[in-house]
Amino acid sequence: MALNVQIYPPISSHTKTYPNFTVKSSNFCHFPIFSGLFSRNSLNFTRNASDLFPFPRSSSPNQQKLSICSGVSAEFSSTLVPESGHDSSEFGNKKESDSSAVLLEVKDLTAVVAESGQKILNGVNLTIREGEIHAIMGKNGSGKSTFSKVLVGHPDYEVTGGSVVFKGKNLLDMEPEERSHAGLFMSFQSPVEIPGVSNMDFLRMASNAQREKLGLKDRGPLEFYGFLSPKLSALNMDPKFLDRNVNEGFSGGEKKRNEILQLAVLEADLAILDEIDSGLDVDALQDVAKAVNGLLTSKNSVLMITHYQRLLDYIRPGFVHIMEDGNVVKTGDVSLAKQLEKEGYKAITSA
Repeated sequence: MALNVQIYPPISSHTKTYPNFTVKSSNFCHFPIFSGLFSRNSLNFTRNASDLFPFPRSSSPNQQKLSICSGVSAEFSSTLVPESGHDSSEFGNKKESDSSAVLLEVKDLTAVVAESGQKILNGVNLTIREGEIHAIMGKNGSGKSTFSKVLVGHPDYEVTGGSVVFKGKNLLDMEPEERSHAGLFMSFQSPVEIPGVSNMDFLRMASNAQREKLGLKDRGPLEFYGFLSPKLSALNMDPKFLDRNVNEGFSGGEKKRNEILQLAVLEADLAILDEIDSGLDVDALQDVAKAVNGLLTSKNSVLMITHYQRLLDYIRPGFVHIMEDGNVVKTGDVSLAKQLEKEGYKAITSA
């Protein structure tokens, strides 16, 4: 199935950006709607859908799309995504010398368990710029998940020192809901069930609460469903999920997909993904990774926490950090994760 596509600006073999495109006519032209920039002149050309989107080679693109605009001109703003396992360096592998704005800056962060006073973070330093993908790896009890929870303001932990600046503001002065409205999102290892609240109501209320903070008009049920539908499709989620109570009776994989759906709806500037690969089979991991990759722009970033190299084969980070005893003890590129898988933590932390 061919797509007639208009690119803004014209692409070349030297392009360093992932331009927007406009589908002018297609029998299958439904795909995720993501942010980007329109500029300069256009160039008409035709490409096969499988060339434009990272579907598994064994699958037909048409089987994973929903026809919503057959024979109708429709504009979409999106980021082109490489196939799973291919180099995605232009998405997240920026160098420290890059001129991109600093999104998150953590300096000498220390924290304790609020109830017991046990020290758990011991001077963490981390800088994340716009458009970067970072991964934190480490043994159980090294402080990975605690660090992410401290960033979002979890009440079980108390910050005892250091600073955290997010988008130029003191993150530690904000309440958890203020951090969310500012553009911080966290996907939890074990998402909680919310009986009596449908996914549709939950997502619309969360989205409208954010829009209210931004001074934007609420989306009504029909408008919100139109906004949500392509995001469901990107995750291969049945629309019936919207009628189910939040995470109630969901499998592990369904809960993880639901978390990424929430991320897509809230369009966060920094997504903290805490072990989103746990409990996922290969197909579900590919769907989740494809959706996360599709959400990436030059302005937002991802911080992944994982034990396993396999996630990094699908969402390729530019920076890999190893945590031990509540601190970042080593930083490198994705090759550090491969070395870790081959040689173990002892070889890495003793080097």
